[in-house]
Amino acid sequence: MILAAEKGDITTIIGGIAPDWGPFGSLGNEARVMIEVVMAVAILLCLGIAVWGAAKQRIGATALRDTFSAEQGKGLIVAGLTGVFIIGSLGTLFTIVYGMAV
Repeated sequence: MILAAEKGDITTIIGGIAPDWGPFGSLGNEARVMIEVVMAVAILLCLGIAVWGAAKQRIGATALRDTFSAEQGKGLIVAGLTGVFIIGSLGTLFTIVYGMAV
């Protein structure tokens, strides 16, 4: 009897799921860390914009009775969350586009 999971372990499973960095695979560790830091700062900035928009919408809609400010807040929320989604999926998009080109 041969068992299918005889020689496998969790690193085999996780290694199959982990990204290979696509076009950035040949970069050194320092460059990867720099890319990760830039993306993290951009995500934090977009989240800050979304929080600012939520505050602007709340203050504009209740305290000031300013519908224009409330609408601007909604736009900032959408822009911030869209930015977070786009930046978060850039690694996947680069890998897909690079894989199609090769």
